[in-house]
Amino acid sequence: QVQLVESGGNLVQTGGSLILSCETSGFAWGGDGTITWFRQVPGRDREGVACISRNFRDPIYGDFVKGRFAITTDVAKTTVYLTMRNLEVDDTAVYYCAAATTPRIRMGTWNWLYLYELWGQGTQVTVSS
Repeated sequence: QVQLVESGGNLVQTGGSLILSCETSGFAWGGDGTITWFRQVPGRDREGVACISRNFRDPIYGDFVKGRFAITTDVAKTTVYLTMRNLEVDDTAVYYCAAATTPRIRMGTWNWLYLYELWGQGTQVTVSS
């Protein structure tokens, strides 16, 4: 059974750093596998943070990231990391990882929620001023 488990969320101060992990048990990347980090604040839409995919060479990031975050995997591609630096209060959210196996995820569609087949339970990131 495929499942995604996020961890690493915590309370940090403005300017601090965190590394989130997404354990992808049983996920088969195949030729079009994608893992994306999303985040959500209560009352707002879930938004794409960072995406790594077999469908394109380089990771994709939300505009608000501005070079502060990096999405990477371990060698075996069983864990996907989101390294976050220079955190801001506006980065406070529940962070989710999501998995998809479709060639439809591209530069213009990577943050379309309905393309993702599987979601983790989320991990809370709180940035204090």
